[in-house]
Amino acid sequence: MDKINVAVLGATGMVGQRFIQLLENHPFFELNELAASERSAGKKYSHAARWYLEGNIPDRIKDMEVKLIDPEKLKADIVFSALPSGVAREIEPRFAEAGFMVCSNAGAYRMGEDIPLLIPEVNPEHIDMIEVQQDSRGWDGAIITNPNCSTVMITLPFKPIYDSFGISRVFISTMQALSGAGYNGVPSMAIVDNLIPFIKGEEDKVETEVLKILGKFNGSSIEFADIKLSAHCNRVGVIDGHTETVSLETQEKVDIEEIKKALRDFTGEPQRLRLPTAPEKPIIVREEQDRPQPRLDRDALGGMAVTVGRVRKDPILDVKFVALGHNTIRGAAGASVLNAELLVNKKKV
Repeated sequence: MDKINVAVLGATGMVGQRFIQLLENHPFFELNELAASERSAGKKYSHAARWYLEGNIPDRIKDMEVKLIDPEKLKADIVFSALPSGVAREIEPRFAEAGFMVCSNAGAYRMGEDIPLLIPEVNPEHIDMIEVQQDSRGWDGAIITNPNCSTVMITLPFKPIYDSFGISRVFISTMQALSGAGYNGVPSMAIVDNLIPFIKGEEDKVETEVLKILGKFNGSSIEFADIKLSAHCNRVGVIDGHTETVSLETQEKVDIEEIKKALRDFTGEPQRLRLPTAPEKPIIVREEQDRPQPRLDRDALGGMAVTVGRVRKDPILDVKFVALGHNTIRGAAGASVLNAELLVNKKKV
């Protein structure tokens, strides 16, 4: 197949850099446009960006000119948005109206009634909301979002449990990595020898996004899942990798080994379609008492798998476990790239 031209909006930030890393040599996509703020526009990428990730800027990208974030300035079929939510709220509809498919990591439109909020293994059928969105808004393009990074790490293991046994109530506590706040997001003096028990807007996102993703698309809108969910979100001194402790009540009483089997056996549409960014197993179950751990498990299967451990009985609810995933790969750029691969496979581009 001929490669599809793509662009990254917000290319100089940490998630923008993950997009660049994941799109380099991609079998479906040709990254031919980088866009950022006026401060960076007109410069070579290597002059505009401070590279935060492991390794170096890909050679092909170093001398690429950074463009303004303007649909009239960019030539691409898909744009990957790593924009802050406030900027995305203004910019992303302009690109969709101009005919671009916008695969967004931003939170601005996730809860829109006609906006797909996708985890391709969990709710691939929600991609059909694109037609509803285009009809209602008069756009030639569309906005497709991936969830908040913490939402991804719990919704993937929720899916096989929800489908097999039902879920009534959930209690979650997150321990979220520093990279989720961006390179300058948390001062070192604030996090060293410390934990910050508040991340603005995070708990609301987790408590609502899960219900939309696990909901049913009725052809015109999403009927949210009927689950009571409570979240505590904390920032911890880990560079990459969100860890979440989960207790849940199932609708059917089940044995812990049945839960483990459902998690181990789970695959979804990306695995059946063999999409390039899809991990062979989206959920890895570990039996060690002290796993998962961020340093040991965040990069599992290219950072696209969620690792679940300590699956055991809960004395108040029914089941409890620990889930961990790479927040800037599975929880951000990698999630958007996987969404775009599904778009291509379903001939939405």
